[in-house]
Amino acid sequence: MALRRRNRLRLGDLLIQQNVLTEEQLRAALQMQKGTNKKIGEILVEEGFITEEMIARALEAQMGLKTVQLRGLTVPREIKKLIDVKLLKKYTVFAFEVDPYNANILHLAMADPLDMEAIDDIAIVTNMQIEPYIATRRDIRSAIDRNYGDAENIDAVNRFARERAQLRGNVAVTSDDSEIDDAPIVQLVRSILEQAVRQRASDIHIEALENKVRVRYRIDGALCTKMEYDNSLLPAISTRIKIMGGMDIAEKRKPQDGRLSLVIDGQEYDIRISSVPTVYGEKLVLRISSKINLTKDKKDLGFAPDELVKFDHMMSHPYGIIFVTGPTGSGKSTTLYTALSELNKDEVNIVTVEDPVEAALEGINQIQVNNKVNLTFATALRSILRQDPDIIMIGEIRDRETASIAVQASITGHLVVSTLHTNNATGTLDRMVDMGVERYMLADSVVGVIAQRLVRKLCPHCRKKRLATAEEKRIMHLTEEESVEIYEPVGCNLCNDTGYYGRKGIFEIMEMNEEIQRLIAEGSDSKNLIYAAKRNGMRTLRENGVRDVLAGITSIEELQKASYE
Repeated sequence: MALRRRNRLRLGDLLIQQNVLTEEQLRAALQMQKGTNKKIGEILVEEGFITEEMIARALEAQMGLKTVQLRGLTVPREIKKLIDVKLLKKYTVFAFEVDPYNANILHLAMADPLDMEAIDDIAIVTNMQIEPYIATRRDIRSAIDRNYGDAENIDAVNRFARERAQLRGNVAVTSDDSEIDDAPIVQLVRSILEQAVRQRASDIHIEALENKVRVRYRIDGALCTKMEYDNSLLPAISTRIKIMGGMDIAEKRKPQDGRLSLVIDGQEYDIRISSVPTVYGEKLVLRISSKINLTKDKKDLGFAPDELVKFDHMMSHPYGIIFVTGPTGSGKSTTLYTALSELNKDEVNIVTVEDPVEAALEGINQIQVNNKVNLTFATALRSILRQDPDIIMIGEIRDRETASIAVQASITGHLVVSTLHTNNATGTLDRMVDMGVERYMLADSVVGVIAQRLVRKLCPHCRKKRLATAEEKRIMHLTEEESVEIYEPVGCNLCNDTGYYGRKGIFEIMEMNEEIQRLIAEGSDSKNLIYAAKRNGMRTLRENGVRDVLAGITSIEELQKASYE
């Protein structure tokens, strides 16, 4: 009971005592809380007054409670049966184990261990004493999704089947039904989206197979099957997603694109939808992006210290053109958005042309390409040049006209940053020449080229060290006599048995100097350009990948996927 008396202190007061929150911020948050069903902790995090981690640390210091790591934790079935998932979601709590020394005590992870109502309700439902632990709201919701998500989805599917049976075989879901928040298909689609976000998926694939609907998530660049349903659910799922994305629900014979915004765990996500007809029905792919993920600190991109110096030097140029290259999904947009965030100052006018605009950046003028009204990259660029820009970002150079205007803009006193789909740094220059840009203009305008790939990072909890084979040494350009240790993936609960968790960039940065400019103007081949760039300090994608393999950051398999030599 001593704990209970001590817990009468409210969360806001505790945070003020710990000097992580001011009284003015608390008053503002309490004002915003009125009329909502949100807890004060949620409001404080959403408004940026404090982070979830800061709340957890403050609670830990003030109350002497332990913090629990929920990532990868799987709870036994008998604990799952103790509490209904709706109650866990209501209070944002997660029961993760029975005390090993007292079977009458339940360990409960809580975002707010001062919530006595939650402790009392869980104690009554379970008929057990509650020992609170601290965890972030995000981690608790992810743990609930991971441990109860499949059961919730199955329940929604069963409810949908019962409703359909009552409607005597009417498979299609009308738009009116889809707008009801309690409708099973609405809950199922919401659950699919929430679980994807919490599992760090970049894409959701909803595929019509012969006898079933398959849902796959792309996590850390690899697709994995998450759910399978009866194919009778496809029309309902498709209709619901199309309504959310502002698409035509009656059109199923031709491809469509849509877009929606969704707030999950206090963070806004932009979801782009693409539907195409296949043999067994429509396939939907949803690309998930968020402003937070697209605008990282440049130190988090994966640059080595010397590469970071080059990156900063290139971005400090008052004019010229900088290319960021690589295949689709290699992190080019993240690098560009991070660079723009660095350059975004009151005295600078930054204008972008994108297709599509992936995240809204405050203080930057962003133009969305619209082919229906002939607003192409080229026409937008011509207009931008009359808008007194200092920095221009072009989402992608796709044609001769855009390439020509971009180079002209860079020569006439603007800093231009853009992407291209090429395999390496030197290949970018050849592509621009192929598009009709004169070599002497290219030599005069290019500041540098950043080629990049993403590699999966080995899970630090389960990776296994071993000696490299002769073939692996050959791949890494090492001699057979060298004794080299590398790590390989294993798989555990923390990484969902994949052996990998998260991704990082590997880069090939070619910064211009007089020798490289001369070689470009003379039409020298790629091999000579690579030698000159290496003399100037450039490391290739393969060399940077080898460095990460030897450091135990990634595996030899990921190295081979990301680069070739």
